[in-house]
Amino acid sequence: MTLKTRLTELLEIEHPIIQGGMAWTATAELAGAVSNAGGFGIIGAGHMPTALLREQIHLAKELTDKPFGVNLMLLTPHIDEIVEMVLEEKVHAVTTGAGNPGKYMSALQDRGIKVLPIAPSVALAKRLEAAGADAIIGEGMEAGGHIGDLTTMVLTPQLVDAVEIPVVAAGGIADGRGVVAAFALGAEGVQIGTRFMCAEECTIHEDVKARILKAKDRDTVVTGRSTGHPVRVLKNKLSKQIMALDLENRPEEIEALGAGKLANCMCRGDVDEGSLMAGQCASMIDSIMPAQEIIATILAEAESVMRAMPGRIG
Repeated sequence: MTLKTRLTELLEIEHPIIQGGMAWTATAELAGAVSNAGGFGIIGAGHMPTALLREQIHLAKELTDKPFGVNLMLLTPHIDEIVEMVLEEKVHAVTTGAGNPGKYMSALQDRGIKVLPIAPSVALAKRLEAAGADAIIGEGMEAGGHIGDLTTMVLTPQLVDAVEIPVVAAGGIADGRGVVAAFALGAEGVQIGTRFMCAEECTIHEDVKARILKAKDRDTVVTGRSTGHPVRVLKNKLSKQIMALDLENRPEEIEALGAGKLANCMCRGDVDEGSLMAGQCASMIDSIMPAQEIIATILAEAESVMRAMPGRIG
């Protein structure tokens, strides 16, 4: 199945599928595999040291000759340094989260780097379009990690109506049905994160993958609301501690408790006291397979759904 949209033209990719830029999860190995499969692989910068991120970019260039990008976490203390390095490396595109990348837009685009910010609201999407964004990633609260207040089903069509640039739907999409739904809402691509956590090429700890495979429909929870930066995770000991602090409105203690816990989980397998960021679609994942097979399966499912739709509607 081939889906050609303005997004595939913009990113010079075969399929309109962007891999989520998950910190300590979206490494060069995963990004390279997704790009080789015709999607758009992303290295998640997070709070990664600049030198390590440069090494990851170099590794991705060795693993694929296809376009790939970097996700920039704008709240990172050394974000200026990271952006300067990304400019030097001339990656194909960046996705951005936790803020407005307007400060860096011109410098990135002057180097030919496409900018696709994540927007959890219509107001922010409009500001980002006015600042020169090449496309908007509308991320619903079903997603893992940092989230907004609107669902993907509600946010996507509003973004499509509000901006002229391509809209990418994100949050809760893990199979072909989700892709078809996103396109029905007007999106020109999808961003998929949690499903790729169970790709063979994803380097997260095997215990994390095992927890995702065991997840049920109500196994994620939103933590850290009192900090102003809520995060969706799979339930564990850490999430219970944070939710207790949320009830007591103790955001400073939450920030201190959560420091370093994402890396502890994803890299070292601490699934009890680590930050087990994953989306609600974790309960839809029941297998570990190569990224190539994940994308092929999703596209085959989407094609099957679209072929069946006339009969269902009629």
